[in-house]
Amino acid sequence: MDHRQVTDSQALQSMDSQIPESPRDEVLQEDMELLIKEETALFERFRNKTVFVTGATGLLGSQLIKALLCSNRLLGIGCKVIALVRSRKKADKVFGRLLERADMQLVTGDITSPVSYDGAVDYIVHGASATSSRYFVSNPVETILTAIDGTAQMLEFAKQKQAEGFLYLSSLEVYGTPSADAGKIKESYSGYIDPLQVRSSYSEGKRMVECLCASYASEYGVPVKIARLSQTFGAGVEYEDGRVFAEFARCALEKKNIVLHTKGQTVRSYCYTKDAVAAMLLILAKGESAAAYNVTNMDTRISIADMAQLVCDTFPQAGIQVTFDMPDDVAAFGYNPEMVIALDSGRLMELGWKPTTDLREMFIRLAKSMSGSRAV
Repeated sequence: MDHRQVTDSQALQSMDSQIPESPRDEVLQEDMELLIKEETALFERFRNKTVFVTGATGLLGSQLIKALLCSNRLLGIGCKVIALVRSRKKADKVFGRLLERADMQLVTGDITSPVSYDGAVDYIVHGASATSSRYFVSNPVETILTAIDGTAQMLEFAKQKQAEGFLYLSSLEVYGTPSADAGKIKESYSGYIDPLQVRSSYSEGKRMVECLCASYASEYGVPVKIARLSQTFGAGVEYEDGRVFAEFARCALEKKNIVLHTKGQTVRSYCYTKDAVAAMLLILAKGESAAAYNVTNMDTRISIADMAQLVCDTFPQAGIQVTFDMPDDVAAFGYNPEMVIALDSGRLMELGWKPTTDLREMFIRLAKSMSGSRAV
């Protein structure tokens, strides 16, 4: 280690480290501190490193950043985090006083434009993406171009910086609609996606980007790793979030019946946010280049209808029940076709990862976190 690195590390460790990572959400703060205790050795892999994060104000991007900053405060890791954001206003809302800390720096810009950052970068986590199912349908062109153009910019940035590691946050949607006899889906599986359906803009975009990542690894030696995330939720989800898990928790908090617009027969598995952050860091640090890893808690496999009932049963004080209201045009909601998709996270578990939070506890912590943010 040269003198500059020692000086930088000391500067980061002498900062105002008393600023907590999530003071307005005690559940998320508890999660971050527990993660540091559970994964101390993993965070040591990022000692005195610089990590560049896109999609920094999103659910997983923001929690990854907060976890790294928490490791600085609790362990003195000396990691510097650079967060690429589109909106300074949203960054202020998500990070608050964390932006005063010396170990965090904002870069404002559009992911589809060249990145302007002159400093050294050791690791890159690329999570910027369209996330709304309705948006996939209403803006399919933008969904595709954001995925491809944005990732191309970040891969070029990684090549330029000679990054030690690059993590792309992909999705279980790359598997499309699995066959009925697919069983647990390993990373080598490829299901069916209809390219002429505009809802496929997200799935096909993710597939093409994964190929682009593998191509940069092959042609330019960029050490790209891919995390194929199942639907992920927990503490830190915004109260107004439109995804199904947030709608269910919001119904429980507001004591309103859960209304399903399909039969709710889609079956999938889920992952808690804290567990997903641990998986992301593990893949970034120890994953194989040009390889993909499923990120899911295999024990959470459940149908949408059964999950809705689980929420009703978990919060009996809400006095709610599941009802059905089938619209004439279900496609307008942007829902996936009904399917059974169960990811196999065995490859990730071979790296040393294991989930810590079951589905019922995920909803309890989600609701408690959302309730706190509602009161702010």
